[in-house]
Amino acid sequence: MVHLPKKEKFNHLVELLNTRCQTLSQKNLFTFLEDGDAQESKITYGQLEQQAKRIAADLQKRQLVGERVVLIYIPGLDYIASFFACLYAGVVAVPAYPPDPSRLERTLPRLQAIVQDCQAKAILTSSNILAMAEYIGTQAPQLAAMDWIASDQVAPGLEEKWEYPDLNENSLAFLQYTSGSTGDPKGVMLSHGNLLSNLETIFYGFGMISSDKGCSWLPPYHDMGLIGPIIESIYASVESILMSPLHFLQKPMRWLKAISRYQATISGGPNFAYELCARKAKPEEIAELDLSSWKVAFSGAEPIMPETVKLFSETFAPCGFRPEALYPCYGLAEATLMVSGARQLRGFRSMTIPQKQFRRDQILSKPADDEKMLTLIGAGESFPGQKIVIAKPDTMTECQEAEVGEIWVKGATVALGYWQKPEATQAAFAAYLQDSQEGPFLRTGDLGFLKDGELYVTGRLKDLIIIRGENHYPQDIERSAEKSHPALRVGCSAAFSIKVGYEEKLALAIEIDCKKLDEEKPDYDKVYADIREAIALEHELEVHTIILLDKGAIPKTSSGKIRRSTTYQEWQEGKLEIIDFDQHQHVKQDKGAEASQQSSSQNSTQKDLRTWLAQTLAEHLGIEIKEIDSSKNLASYGLDSKDAVNLSGELEDYLGRTLSPTLLWKYPTIDSLADYLLEEGV
Repeated sequence: MVHLPKKEKFNHLVELLNTRCQTLSQKNLFTFLEDGDAQESKITYGQLEQQAKRIAADLQKRQLVGERVVLIYIPGLDYIASFFACLYAGVVAVPAYPPDPSRLERTLPRLQAIVQDCQAKAILTSSNILAMAEYIGTQAPQLAAMDWIASDQVAPGLEEKWEYPDLNENSLAFLQYTSGSTGDPKGVMLSHGNLLSNLETIFYGFGMISSDKGCSWLPPYHDMGLIGPIIESIYASVESILMSPLHFLQKPMRWLKAISRYQATISGGPNFAYELCARKAKPEEIAELDLSSWKVAFSGAEPIMPETVKLFSETFAPCGFRPEALYPCYGLAEATLMVSGARQLRGFRSMTIPQKQFRRDQILSKPADDEKMLTLIGAGESFPGQKIVIAKPDTMTECQEAEVGEIWVKGATVALGYWQKPEATQAAFAAYLQDSQEGPFLRTGDLGFLKDGELYVTGRLKDLIIIRGENHYPQDIERSAEKSHPALRVGCSAAFSIKVGYEEKLALAIEIDCKKLDEEKPDYDKVYADIREAIALEHELEVHTIILLDKGAIPKTSSGKIRRSTTYQEWQEGKLEIIDFDQHQHVKQDKGAEASQQSSSQNSTQKDLRTWLAQTLAEHLGIEIKEIDSSKNLASYGLDSKDAVNLSGELEDYLGRTLSPTLLWKYPTIDSLADYLLEEGV
């Protein structure tokens, strides 16, 4: 058996940071890019501990030891200090996304559900967000009535009254709420021991050394963005460069520019981030990059597409990116974070398999010459100290090699269970193999298979579509549909099965960008036909129902994953924003007027600015400019948070000045946004 390299052993995370401060107190730990570019804020190990102790002393004074405290912050160093303050106080931290002021009806329910589920005693936040509490209270009085604590208002010197908490490896560190429906949130209970075990796993898997440097834009409220780039940096004694995910979404190339500028060695994200950069990169930007330092480009959290791997590697090879740096990995909150990963600089493994056999969960064998094939990217191998098995979900017996089943995991990284949900905990965290009685295992709910020690993840058990006895993975169907017509939006579709009589049939909900259709005579029939043809050819399936949606209508989790069951439910209840064909007609662009607008952008009048905003919004939505009401909230047009951030990036380029990516959250109408910008001297 392979053993992990020897590393210091800690009982809890407070001991970890305290130990680092004894020798690295003056060393810079995090550099946060306030504007996503060059405006830096830094914090050393010693400064982080001092701030954590100060806030922790205040929490202890409020008698919150052992209680749950919800953290609501925009990404930044204040959030990191407050997270560690909870640990230093013996308080159970509950990270949560800050609500979007322009979309409270969508973002508040999840926050309310989390607060209610974990029985939080207080909300820890910043002065800026505290100022919103009264506004939030108009829609959520129970939240406003809670004890709100602004960490940046805690008096200096209070750290002297901090008391070392009574902790051990079994102590609950924080609750990581999984993505899912707002009605039934699940708080994964992560102990200090779980975290330390997974930190060691990541350290080993990435082959980390003290001279490494991290870089991350990942949301710090989720396990991937909190445990990996933040807590792991302390464990491995490395410096990390951080930025807000909003600044990344506003201008994706900021991520790669930061890696180049700071010569980071470890960075990564979901598949979509790599594809976004490869498609957005301009030749002059690529020419200025130096990605030769990047040795671990991890990719996880969603299926890794072979096309993306190829596109990214080819696009950035001229600036020193090495394909062998790509590091596919697999994990989930219930196992703290990482479960499997490639070996450093080994590169990724792929496997081409017969599609028909794959659908039937059969053991993979040599295909016939004319059989259609499917390429999968491996998610690496299991790590020492844990075990991965593939089990048949119905019989709970172990699968043979290369046979598709449910992924089960056992080891010290597996979490304690779900907060206050004993039945769900028993079902997910206490599985035993019926043929060998080995266990307990964590049932991940993910499907996959093992081949030569490599894990291949194929989909979600609950999302699996079974038609006429064959398994079909929704992400494969969605990918085929999205490529079938240029007007269909990538990453914005949901495939699911519906009952028609006594049979299961395929349904697909997908967003369409109407501005990419013929302006005078949009041919929706061709869109339908192209989708049906692509899925018939690639999957030998008939699509019974196709639902074309407005932009931003597909339900997604806070981390951007498609919520297929919610899409189905909202469709059944008539809540999906199905496209109104009569309202989506185009007018041809006046290219001369567009050029004129851009050339005068620096001296735009109030009318010019409002016109540009209305025209750009209309183009995003694929509607006529006359349908835009400058006094209406942008969210009412179906513009989601990601689109709003991206729109702020276009506005930034148009004006030639730096803008906050959350600008459209604060000024959610064209009128209010234009008034603000003109007052600022645009």
